[in-house]
Amino acid sequence: MEKIEKTLKALQSKELVYEQDGALWFKSTNFGDDKDRVVKKSDGAYTYLAPDIVYHENKFNRGYTWLINIWGPDHHGYIPRIKAAAEALGKQKEDLDVLIVQLATIYRNGEVLSMSTRRGQYISLREVIDEVGVDAARFFFLMRHIEAHLEFDLEVAKKQTAENPVYYIQYAHARIHSMNKKAKEQNLVMAEKDFTLLKEEEELLLIRKLGEFPDALMFCYDQLDPYPLLSYLMDLAILFHRFYDRYKVVGDDASLSSERLALVNGAKIVFANGLRLLGLQTPEQM
Repeated sequence: MEKIEKTLKALQSKELVYEQDGALWFKSTNFGDDKDRVVKKSDGAYTYLAPDIVYHENKFNRGYTWLINIWGPDHHGYIPRIKAAAEALGKQKEDLDVLIVQLATIYRNGEVLSMSTRRGQYISLREVIDEVGVDAARFFFLMRHIEAHLEFDLEVAKKQTAENPVYYIQYAHARIHSMNKKAKEQNLVMAEKDFTLLKEEEELLLIRKLGEFPDALMFCYDQLDPYPLLSYLMDLAILFHRFYDRYKVVGDDASLSSERLALVNGAKIVFANGLRLLGLQTPEQM
């Protein structure tokens, strides 16, 4: 209460809060909102906006220069007033971004799980994690663009097959670890230059895809959305497994094997970095 009053008085001193009909109003129209907003009702109760202004003020005062809020789809209309609040606190519009996340539909055994806050029917995130594991839960919730509706199939998330994308990606990482183990047993070392023997289409496609990793990360940054990284890792895994299924990495030709070993270890680095950025494990065997 004390902090809210202090902030409202500070805004009042800037002539950004005024009294009308016994209530306190925030001049959000000064910052592009379609109308001014009540922050304190005539009965003395605060609206949601008042503590929200204080919350964001606290974040800025703690040294954060860029705030990112993640809200549900029913809060879209609240964005102009909270951005107005940030500007009233002396910040730029660009210092606060609001991401709207769409709802998820959960499937079990091909049927939609009925959820309703009104009826008190829901499945908790803890239940999902307990059923499919942390990695699958995290990956599946990130598997669509942030503004796209998500359909989460619990049965697919539990599968240890190529149908489960997180398993497919982690399996690629584990496969490369197995190749390194085999190469070590045969005293095979990675090539460090030239790579003139890598001419097959699958090899060249894999090389090109590895070169796209920085672009995928920049795309995530620009969009404030991790989905492009997931999409990239899925594409990379498809190309890797296609290469692996067609060619031997550790074979009879030592020179070719050495170059291919370097190629797959380049993929291993990218898989590991991508998985870690998503907060996922990098298994060595599966």
